[in-house]
Amino acid sequence: MISDLLLLEFDEEAKKTRAMLERVPLKADYTPHPKSMPLGKLAPHVAELAGFGLTILTTPELDFGSAPRERLPFVSPEQLLKAFDEGAAKVRAALKNTPDEAWTESWKLSFQGKPIFSGSRFLAYRQMFMNHVVHHRAQLGVYLRLNDTPLPATYGPSADDRMGF
Repeated sequence: MISDLLLLEFDEEAKKTRAMLERVPLKADYTPHPKSMPLGKLAPHVAELAGFGLTILTTPELDFGSAPRERLPFVSPEQLLKAFDEGAAKVRAALKNTPDEAWTESWKLSFQGKPIFSGSRFLAYRQMFMNHVVHHRAQLGVYLRLNDTPLPATYGPSADDRMGF
């Protein structure tokens, strides 16, 4: 089953994302550049992205303009981890129960009716969800580095976690 293969990747990426969120400093207003998202928005965004993955796996489309939602506030790393763990558990369960034929179904993302993405559920899951998580996790890693916070290993050891190299 396709989902069995994707579960292996999901579990690894979730573990890496969780390790990054564990280290988020309490500096909500920090930005490395005036055009950058503040840490107090970026870290909660990473923590709550699982909700987007769940939407991709369980609905045929999402219009950001007609789906009002409350953003996760930035309170503490523990609060971010709780939100992340809850969301990841829901995505994992939905992923496990997604039949092979569902991966070729159409999925659409729009904003107030204007298309952002249109393609298969598989592409939406990989591009719009998993790649999105990895992108923002890497961005979070830059913020941590610039705040002298040791980085966890991701795709091999970090400079802070050389594992004897």
